[in-house]
Amino acid sequence: MEIHAIFLALIQGFTEFLPVSSSAHLILPSVLLDWQDQGMAFDVAVHLGSLLAVVYYFRVEVNAMARAWFGSLRGGQRTAESQLAWGIVLATIPACVVGLLFGDAIALYLRSGWVIAATTVVFGLLLWWADKVAKQHRTEYEAGWRGALFLGCAQALALVPGTSRSGITMTAGLMLGFTREAAARYSFLMSIPIIFLAGSHQAGGLLGSASVMPWSAIGIGTMVSFVSALACIKLFLALLNRIGVLPFVIYRLVLGCVLVAVLSV
Repeated sequence: MEIHAIFLALIQGFTEFLPVSSSAHLILPSVLLDWQDQGMAFDVAVHLGSLLAVVYYFRVEVNAMARAWFGSLRGGQRTAESQLAWGIVLATIPACVVGLLFGDAIALYLRSGWVIAATTVVFGLLLWWADKVAKQHRTEYEAGWRGALFLGCAQALALVPGTSRSGITMTAGLMLGFTREAAARYSFLMSIPIIFLAGSHQAGGLLGSASVMPWSAIGIGTMVSFVSALACIKLFLALLNRIGVLPFVIYRLVLGCVLVAVLSV
């Protein structure tokens, strides 16, 4: 149980913020190794670890945005931080609406290995195209409300398994003319409210459950996911401008082919 928990938490932590699709990676252990699902409590735990990692890494920005946002509610001066905060709020709405209206249908009809294989390849190629044609001159503070809504719609599309939330939002950011780093930073900041809301929704479902909580797996999952996600964010932002997105695109194409091969057996 602990070995499974560590391995799955590492996958979650490393792939949550890379443009490679965490769902595509999480399906492989169940198919190749016949591992059982760790359960909703473990899922909440690893997402909590990822959430804590991104909040910790961007703690200075999050603090400034929170102060500016609350200040704007009291009629204070509009600042770059308050506009960015309002943009993140706006960008969160589409995924919430789509998730509430179509979440059950997506889980029922689209959570298959073949869908994940297809979206892993298709949206990987879209990321490569966006990076190729992007002007890359804008920062995350220049999104505006239209850009925030566009990024939010892209995030909603990531509810389809295999799309990759970070991958599709980075793609959208590049389409808006963001630099690679700005697109990644906006994507990471967008993840904070959506991971929190999704985790809260799942945790709410656990409250009425009579099942026994696997506390050791929950603790391991949270800790390992936090450490691996934090390392991933630091390395990704440090290397992104140097290596670009092509290595991740190639990786997605290979992963999609591996999934097709595995599912065809």
